[in-house]
Amino acid sequence: MAVHHLLLLLLAVLLPAAAVTADPDAVQDYCVPDAGGRGHPVELPLLPSYPCRSPANLTASDFASAAVRAAGNFSADTGFAGVSVTPAQFPALHTLGMSFARADLSAAGGVNPPHYHPRATETALVLSGRVYAGFVDSGGRLFAKVLEKGEVMVFPKAMVHFQLNVGDEPATVYGTFNSENPGIVRIPATVFGSGIKDGVLERAFGLSPEELRRLEKRFGPPKTKLSEMED
Repeated sequence: MAVHHLLLLLLAVLLPAAAVTADPDAVQDYCVPDAGGRGHPVELPLLPSYPCRSPANLTASDFASAAVRAAGNFSADTGFAGVSVTPAQFPALHTLGMSFARADLSAAGGVNPPHYHPRATETALVLSGRVYAGFVDSGGRLFAKVLEKGEVMVFPKAMVHFQLNVGDEPATVYGTFNSENPGIVRIPATVFGSGIKDGVLERAFGLSPEELRRLEKRFGPPKTKLSEMED
């Protein structure tokens, strides 16, 4: 096979895969979905099936949201409160390839535990307080620093990252994502609250059965197990 034929074959295989990993490009200015009188919020997978509302029937209010005006509900364990806004909560975001979130950290130690977004890069703007924030790349290198009010940090797509309030006052962070559905994988809950077989976690993390029970209790055991290998 000629070299140029091989290159064309590789491109034919790789380019479609790359294309489906990103939000599709919009083909019109905007598309506020018409839920057909069924109301909002609607589930993200259903949004593309809705027709767009007529621009003639839209007003400025359709493109404005107060979803992050107030903090969400705080966790007693972490001192973290989060509010995520996707097209399901704010339909005007539909087809625009973005979403946003508000994170609040209680004073002196409130933490947004390590997590990652499998489908989006995040930019985080500190609106108030002092926040120690950072991410770990695929080579295991940590990039972290204390952010002051008005400073921004970027967390590359699918990189594990975190935020910790190191100030004396509550802190607020505003995050934006380059995907309508960034997704979130919370590391502690995913590892210790998803029902992974005990032997795997004990061996991988060097935990005693008692230590593992404590972690599983904190992060919540699953109601059902999908694994074929049960205890």
